[in-house]
Amino acid sequence: MKKILGALTIVLVLASCQEQKKMAFVNRSEVINDYQEKMDVEAKFKAREDRFNKRSDSIGKAFQLEYQQFQIASAKMSQAKQQQEGQAFNQKSQILQQQLQYEQQQLQQAYATEMDSVMITMKSFVEDYGKKNGYSFIFGTSDVTSTVMYGEDVNNISDVILKGLNDAYKKEE
Repeated sequence: MKKILGALTIVLVLASCQEQKKMAFVNRSEVINDYQEKMDVEAKFKAREDRFNKRSDSIGKAFQLEYQQFQIASAKMSQAKQQQEGQAFNQKSQILQQQLQYEQQQLQQAYATEMDSVMITMKSFVEDYGKKNGYSFIFGTSDVTSTVMYGEDVNNISDVILKGLNDAYKKEE
């Protein structure tokens, strides 16, 4: 019995001497929403999207005007000529729609690629920060998904991470 108590005492002493793991968490939503690089990417693509929408509207209005002129002119055409011209308009409309859809997809893909790069930068920064500051774990939380159900505010390093990310981004510019 004394041997068992002695062994348990040794195990408890060794367990209590183990180094505590340093842990923290980051609110990813808060950090990414206030990260300047992300805001710059969004602003850049908002401007590109606005230019695309204006161009698309302009093309649509020009096509609509051309179609109205065709309808007026078609009253003087034979039935066969009306069908031929109508088919040509339909083809032109389809080509324009496909071209605009393709351009919109390209814009969306470029945006997604840049946002992925921003997320990779953020993740890499948190990883480097954790290594440099002796953290064993840095958990992530967000409004949608969360690996942290509760954390003391002292363990929330979101502000430190955001400041570091924005400072690093400013240096790159």
